[in-house]
Amino acid sequence: MRVWTQWLVVAAALGYLGVRSVGGADAAWVDLFNGRDLTGWTPKITGQPLGEDKFGTFRVTDGALAVGYEKYDGFKNQFGHIFYEKPFSRYRFRCEYRFVGEQCPGGPGWALRNSGVMIHCQQPETMTVGQSFPVSIEVQLLGGNGKDARHTGNLCTPGTNIVMGGQLVTRHCTDSSSETFHGEQWVTCELEVHGDQVIRHLINGVEVLRYEQAQLDPNDGDAKRLIQPGQPLLLRGGYVSLQSESHPVQFRRIQVLELAD
Repeated sequence: MRVWTQWLVVAAALGYLGVRSVGGADAAWVDLFNGRDLTGWTPKITGQPLGEDKFGTFRVTDGALAVGYEKYDGFKNQFGHIFYEKPFSRYRFRCEYRFVGEQCPGGPGWALRNSGVMIHCQQPETMTVGQSFPVSIEVQLLGGNGKDARHTGNLCTPGTNIVMGGQLVTRHCTDSSSETFHGEQWVTCELEVHGDQVIRHLINGVEVLRYEQAQLDPNDGDAKRLIQPGQPLLLRGGYVSLQSESHPVQFRRIQVLELAD
C-alpha cells in the first residue's frame, strides 16, 4: 500500500510538472479579444500614425476580429498590424483564422490569402510612420488557392534571423510542413514560445515548424534602430500583432497562456 501511495504521489507531481510545462488546463488561458470591440488592441497602418485606422481596416464582425478593405481606393502598400497592449516572453498563443472574400485591388500577388501572427514584435511606438512591418517573427498564415499546395504556419523574419538545426538562418521565409487549407474553413494556429529559446508552430494541433534563438538582424535598417551597443541581439520577448496584407481575414478565440520560467 505504501509503495502504491508513493507511486501516486510521484505520478501526481510529474503530471503537475507536465501540465505546467505546456501551460496547464484550458481554465488558465486568457482571452486577448473580447468578441465585442477592440479593447486592448491598437492599429498601425503604413503611412498613418500609431492608433489611426482611417479606413476601418480592423473591426469586429459577428464576434470575430475582422480585417477588411471596403473603404480602400486600392491597397497601395498600406500594410497594417494591430497590436495587443501587453508584451509576452514565455507563453502559448492560439487563435482560429479564416480567409474570406476577395483580395483588395492593388494587393501584391504574394499577398493573396496571406496574413500572419507577428510575435516578438518591437514596441509599436518605435515604428516609423512609413514602416510597413514591425521588426518581429512572423507566423505566416496562408490559405489555399483551390488547386496548389500552400503550407500555412510558415516562418518569415522581418528584421530578424533565427537558428534552425544549429545554423543561423538569414533567408526571409521558411515553409512549414502543414497541409493546405482551401476555402473559408476555420484553422487553428497555436504557438509555443520560450523567450529566446525554442519556438514551435502548430496547425490544428500538429507541430509543423520549430526553431530557436530569434534575434535582431544587424543588416536590416529597421532592426538597426533597435540594436543597443553592448546588448545581445537575441529577442527574449515582445508584442503580438495580427496582420492586414490586402486579403480579408478573420480571427477569433484569440488566447494566451503564460508559462513559468
